[in-house]
Amino acid sequence: MEKTLEEIQKETDVWASQFERPYFSPLSMVAAMTEECGEVARVMNHLYGDKKLKQSEELKDLGDELADLLFCIVCISNDSKISLEEAWERKVEKLYGRDNERFQRKM
Repeated sequence: MEKTLEEIQKETDVWASQFERPYFSPLSMVAAMTEECGEVARVMNHLYGDKKLKQSEELKDLGDELADLLFCIVCISNDSKISLEEAWERKVEKLYGRDNERFQRKM
């Protein structure tokens, strides 16, 4: 089932709103996001880089780690009252406008 960014943000906010303090402080959320980014990097390094798994270690699922990172981003966005859909649209406008001729196209 595909969800829009708006739906993901709403779903997350409904879940978080059941708690006394729905979101951590902004700096704690950035720290959590940084930790999750590190976990994504670790999996990528195990899959494509030079760092091999220890014998006692199990390869984590890249999709799960990316979802953890996305959850952190959604929480920061919700707490900051930022619509990720609107922010994404602004990003896409830059890609198709300012950056449209920035990279070499396939022949």
